[in-house]
Amino acid sequence: MNGRFEWHELPADVRRAVQDRAGLVRNAANASVGRNSAFAASLDTTDGQVFCKGGRTDSPQAVMHRNEAEVNPFLPEELAPRLLWQVERDGWLLLGFEHVPGRYADLSPGSPDLPLVAKTVGKISSITPPVGRRVIADHWRAALSNETADGWAIRAPQHMRGSTLVHSDLNPLNVLVADTARVVDWAWWRTGAAWIDPAFMVVRLVAEGHEPAQAEEWAAQFDGFRKAPGEAITAFAASLVCLWERKFAGTPATEAARRWFEHRKANGPRLP
Repeated sequence: MNGRFEWHELPADVRRAVQDRAGLVRNAANASVGRNSAFAASLDTTDGQVFCKGGRTDSPQAVMHRNEAEVNPFLPEELAPRLLWQVERDGWLLLGFEHVPGRYADLSPGSPDLPLVAKTVGKISSITPPVGRRVIADHWRAALSNETADGWAIRAPQHMRGSTLVHSDLNPLNVLVADTARVVDWAWWRTGAAWIDPAFMVVRLVAEGHEPAQAEEWAAQFDGFRKAPGEAITAFAASLVCLWERKFAGTPATEAARRWFEHRKANGPRLP
């Protein structure tokens, strides 16, 4: 995110409230990636390290930080960093997370990270999220309501209902690998069908050099994806192209979604 605040630029009372929870801050190293937080930094404090992120409560991003705070209690420790505290003061909302080691996941063909990532994706699909909250099918239907470019895309929402936790943004920068793979940035979590996160992973794998058929083979290790109707997967791929072209045209992920959809059209089910 451009224009991210430095620690010393936060209001004094906000910094004081954070230090009441985290300990005296000796050093703050801003995160080098990410776009949804006005402040995001690793804080070295007298009580240890903590990762702190957030922004102003009157910003559009505030709801994303509240989303993360809501879902965190449902996430096992081996899957995601613990939310240690929240500070809301003087128009700012900041979240303090357990500081975990790791590097960004390598999703390229043959990477030793792939089995660790697979284990983590499987854990996500085993979690029961807050019931009836943030239904991805409803969100997709609203987002595609004016979309008429492709007959496949508008069919996606009817296949997306379910009770599984969906992270929905499993890009390599959100997966930290050490001895295990842990997932961060849960701002976009939803509830939906069990095949959705594995399907998102297909796009990420294609973007990192896998052929679409290889990526689908990787995703087929998950029951949800393997048993999903072919038309559901094709419609989802089409919907990603439509939605991502609006905001992320020309990015590797959008081009990967397009390649995958073209593969599905050539090798999958036809429109009735």
